[in-house]
Amino acid sequence: MSSYTIPSVTERTSQGAERSADVFSRLLSDRIVYLGTPVDDGVANTVIAQILHLENDAPDRPIQLYLNSEGGDAQAVLAIHDALDYVRSDVAVTCIGQVVAAPVVLLAAGTPGMRAVLPHARVVLHPLEASGRGAVPDLILATQEIERVRRELEAVIAEHSATDLATVRADLERERVLDAQAAVDYGLADHVLRRR
Repeated sequence: MSSYTIPSVTERTSQGAERSADVFSRLLSDRIVYLGTPVDDGVANTVIAQILHLENDAPDRPIQLYLNSEGGDAQAVLAIHDALDYVRSDVAVTCIGQVVAAPVVLLAAGTPGMRAVLPHARVVLHPLEASGRGAVPDLILATQEIERVRRELEAVIAEHSATDLATVRADLERERVLDAQAAVDYGLADHVLRRR
């Protein structure tokens, strides 16, 4: 993650006092979760905790998830995906910028009809990558685990999109870049959102 200062937002309460919060906490108070980094276990835990909190707070109100995520750990992404499926709240997902590799499943997993991409967003289907060192039996086990996770990602993308499993599997063999309309046509999003 690049190092930048997280801005604070200052608000005036109804009693006239000023209250300050970091921008992510302020967004959360409006039921907005913003994921703007690659996903690792720590990021996944934070996003899942926010989603669970919002569902617990008001299960009948939708949650907004905004994505601008360039890859990360596929298993951590699948944990977020499972949380999105688990909660009773509808989850509107909007891609701002890009989703690359595993986080594509988060866009696809939004509530049907509530999945959007902004006009200049890009969605990148990308094969899983791994590197390893060690004893050959350990490398074989690691390869088998990567294949298992890959099959899960393929199945999730096919389930949530208008695309059959064989096509998804072929598209994940090599990088495939989709612009906003192509992401809609693929079934990963429902519409290109130009204005809120």
